[in-house]
Amino acid sequence: MIGRRTRTSIALAATALTGSLVLTACGGGSNSSADGVSGKLKVVASFYPMEFLAQQIGKDHVAVTDLTAAGVEPHDLELTAKQVGTVQKADAIVYLKGLQPTVDQAVAQSASKHKVDATAASPLVDHHLDEGTEAGESGGADGHKHEEPAGDPHIWLDPTRYAAVARSVGDEFAKADPAHAEDYRKNTDELVTRLTALDQEFRAGLKDARTRTFVTSHAAFGYLAEHYGLTQVAINGVDPESEPTPARLAAVQKAAKDNGATTVFFETLASPKLADTVAKDLGLKTAVLDPLEGVKDPAKDDYLTVMKQNLANLQAALGAPAAPAGTAATDAAAPAPAS
Repeated sequence: MIGRRTRTSIALAATALTGSLVLTACGGGSNSSADGVSGKLKVVASFYPMEFLAQQIGKDHVAVTDLTAAGVEPHDLELTAKQVGTVQKADAIVYLKGLQPTVDQAVAQSASKHKVDATAASPLVDHHLDEGTEAGESGGADGHKHEEPAGDPHIWLDPTRYAAVARSVGDEFAKADPAHAEDYRKNTDELVTRLTALDQEFRAGLKDARTRTFVTSHAAFGYLAEHYGLTQVAINGVDPESEPTPARLAAVQKAAKDNGATTVFFETLASPKLADTVAKDLGLKTAVLDPLEGVKDPAKDDYLTVMKQNLANLQAALGAPAAPAGTAATDAAAPAPAS
């Protein structure tokens, strides 16, 4: 819950009472049973981007539990007592510190020796709003002032940063389950290759954009904008539920007009009302730019398909011609640029 008042979770209150019982089952090792599946590494992922890495790297050797259900806004997660117990009994945990406070507390109480904090592989950067109000100054729907985090957590929206996290996950799985270490390394290499190809596809697809400024409902795309030479004009800060001040709205409208913006982007797991209002006031279109904090239909979409749709939507909004066929494939073998 970025920038929100941390509510006292019943699950965490109960943890002190149940901790001594569940810690005896905590694993620091490998190949224990997971949800009745013998021989698989028990992995807990805090939300979708971490689950995707765990599944792609672990494949048949892991049983992954995602603490955040499909279609649920991860900022709103409150763990149940059962989920706290699952975290404490995990062989390996993949999470992003600072995104979900109740997860951080449960991870801190877990005896697992194999914890992957994504921010260790890709340190967070501040992406403050640069016009009108700064991040954290706008009030929320509950009438309280929301304090923004020390850094923007959306590192997975830069494929090169996401690849760095993938390397950390692969290394930790190999330590947790040495018998399948070679498979984890191979799967990690394959995923990094696909992320490198995605990065090249974004570079080629956005290279000749008519404008490099886009308007979005909240500041989730700072890493993406920074990496591809774009400018994000966000109505809200990192907290998607904050409410912008009149000064911030005026700054957004001016930036949109000055830079020839055509579209106001909204996201899939939050209300589009604010984006609709701003777009209507400016006579602009609306479209989806998905921050990939979750996937509504995992059977249909995954990180790669959603990111490619994001690219197509950005190209349309920024007036960028489609990249020639084969461009991304040609460049895919090149090493990923440094973040």
